[in-house]
Amino acid sequence: MLNKYARAFFTSIFTPIARTLLKWGVSPDAVTLVGTLGVVAGALAFFPRGEFFVGTLVITAFIFSDLLDGTMARMSNRVSKWGAFLDSTLDRLGDAAVFGGLAYWFARGGNQPVMFVVCMCCLVFGAVVSYARARAEGLGVDANVGIVERAERLVGALVATGLSQFPGIHVPYIQAVTLWAIAIGSFTTLVQRVMLVRKQLLKGEAVSA
Repeated sequence: MLNKYARAFFTSIFTPIARTLLKWGVSPDAVTLVGTLGVVAGALAFFPRGEFFVGTLVITAFIFSDLLDGTMARMSNRVSKWGAFLDSTLDRLGDAAVFGGLAYWFARGGNQPVMFVVCMCCLVFGAVVSYARARAEGLGVDANVGIVERAERLVGALVATGLSQFPGIHVPYIQAVTLWAIAIGSFTTLVQRVMLVRKQLLKGEAVSA
């Protein structure tokens, strides 16, 4: 749900930027690649050192490329299966860097083994949730359900992580509570998708029989 409304809002903002980049000869694929490299570099350079606020700012600056490249592709009539594949694949790398960077901090510098496990759950469940949808679509059924999708995972983690070190503001436990919620919500979403796909496939097999 967050993904739907956020995309509509930010697409209207980034349209002029997309138009300018296209005039300069920049391709949507290049924006996708640069954006992912920026997210990965920001997450792995700052989060493992516990520099959450700065890391969140850097990641946020690059993460909007996920909206910008799509806008550019539509404006230039370059929407393609290759572009969708590249975007989705690189998204997984960016997500892994964010939660992996946080997990590293909790395991080493933060010395919080429980939160390390929670971050790894966020990473693993998030990846499997995305895989479940892709595999379902490959089988010809729908799995686009769930209370916590990629937008909720990423926005929630970044907002909570940034606020945990926001200058002049102290919000106790916001990062831990949010990461727990993402882990539980991601697992719930995975179960929702598995059950939906099971229902559709069994129904299809019964009809064909």
